[in-house]
Amino acid sequence: MPIKPPIDNAKLDRIVAEARRNAEQRELGYRERALKMYPWVCGRCAREFTRANLQELTVHHRNHDHDFNPPDGSNWELLCVYCHDNEHSRHIDHVRGGVMEVEDAPPATGNPFADLKAMLERRGKS
Repeated sequence: MPIKPPIDNAKLDRIVAEARRNAEQRELGYRERALKMYPWVCGRCAREFTRANLQELTVHHRNHDHDFNPPDGSNWELLCVYCHDNEHSRHIDHVRGGVMEVEDAPPATGNPFADLKAMLERRGKS
């Protein structure tokens, strides 16, 4: 059995810290630029935002590439968190090919109308 070299935790911590700093800088950069460039309105539902609720307004990358941030903002649109989640759900559905295959769907096990006749008869006697 080969012996594994010891893990350099300090090096791993530096790598993780640097990756987090880079991600934060990237996020702050394009978000701040988009908020200066565009009106604070959701591009889908037209909900308006103020400083009080601005944290609910997100920057959506139209081509879904978070590293493509052209200076003119052409890959961005401001969306509220709800429309942003919906947009990403639609994108995931599109990538998967729409809906689940029939073979993959679990079979129905319940019958919501199983006791309907008895319930209607009881209701008629009341």
